[in-house]
Amino acid sequence: MAKPFPLQPLLHLAKQKNDFAIKNLGKLNQQQNAAQTKLSTLQQFRKDYQEKFQEATKNGMASTDLRNFQDFIYRLDQAIRQQEGVIELAMHSVNSGQAELNESQRKMQSFDTLALRHHQAEQIREAKLEQKIQDEHSSRFAAYKAGEKINEELEGEHYE
Repeated sequence: MAKPFPLQPLLHLAKQKNDFAIKNLGKLNQQQNAAQTKLSTLQQFRKDYQEKFQEATKNGMASTDLRNFQDFIYRLDQAIRQQEGVIELAMHSVNSGQAELNESQRKMQSFDTLALRHHQAEQIREAKLEQKIQDEHSSRFAAYKAGEKINEELEGEHYE
């Protein structure tokens, strides 16, 4: 009977950590994509508002309206810079998540390799044990047959 892999609990734990790392990286990628989408939206909104501002200045506008346009564009620029910072942090998180996934995969593969080697060693051990049993059986059978032949010869001598 094959011995169980003694590191099976660690292999199971490594697989769980790998599954978690995969899910975490997926979540981090989604967050980065959402942040990028938000930045694109802010940039497009700023572009559209800048075009409205240029159109309004061509037609003439009051100084308070001019100040309001400029203030709003300034706030949009601040929001864009802030969102660029969010994207930078998200990219850093994705890179960390990728490194975590790579490490968990490396550990899991190491345990998988150890489990495979254990399984192969057990198969070899079982094959050797089976061969030994067969050899012993063959030896006993040969000895039994040799004993029978001697008995037959001895019995044959009694009748002569």
